[in-house]
Amino acid sequence: MDKFMIIGERIHCISPVIRKAIEEKDLEPIFHRAKEQIDAGAHYVDVNIGPAERNGEEVMTWMVQSIQQKFNNIPLALDTVNRKAIEAGLKVYNSENGKAIINSADAGPRIEMIDLAGEYGCMVIGLCAKEGIPRDNDERMAYCTEMLERALGAGMEPTDVLFDPLMLVIKGMQEKQQEVLEAIKMMSDMGLKTTGGLSNISNGAPKHIRPILDAVWCAMAMQNGLSSAIINPCDVRLMETIKSADIIKNNTLYADSYLEL
Repeated sequence: MDKFMIIGERIHCISPVIRKAIEEKDLEPIFHRAKEQIDAGAHYVDVNIGPAERNGEEVMTWMVQSIQQKFNNIPLALDTVNRKAIEAGLKVYNSENGKAIINSADAGPRIEMIDLAGEYGCMVIGLCAKEGIPRDNDERMAYCTEMLERALGAGMEPTDVLFDPLMLVIKGMQEKQQEVLEAIKMMSDMGLKTTGGLSNISNGAPKHIRPILDAVWCAMAMQNGLSSAIINPCDVRLMETIKSADIIKNNTLYADSYLEL
């Protein structure tokens, strides 16, 4: 079994610090966020520049080159709805330590991102949706199958697609949680890889509760086969939970020091 893959979420233009850094071409805050996530155990760093309609190609090129040069070609997830910006980042991406991840495709208008992933030999996150939240797991699996067929047609391996069942907020969609967990199991039983934005599930909850919900949900999802997630790796409780679940699932060899490794 493979260890759980951690994609660090903290370089995101929604953060005022990161947004200001991008606007001013100031690498220090970006490097700080990258370093703390890598030091905390992130395997990938997500680089989210938002819509970036005006200068997305330039910004993504600058960020990909700068982060990889500073941190020994750390693997990156390129995150924007701007296709041209994704492609600009892929053109300068160094895959020495891991394929790039495109974040993300779906079964609707963004399905062409799968073709782009095939063209550049990278991975892609596939949202199991077309328009809004899927009604049920029949719909999720239909979208999953549609994207899988597209990927195979683009010359990709099934494991190059990280299928996202859409992790839904507990506060307001509590009745949907077991359904999403079951979708993860269904995809995992097919030999597919899965991922998602874990922090979505605790949105709106009090600050002291969010780490608890995130950690427990992640452990339950890992038991159902969840193979990766976009998370804050600086959340100690969550990282300890993931490392412990990897031990119990026999993904990591036990040692008394496993939390420090």
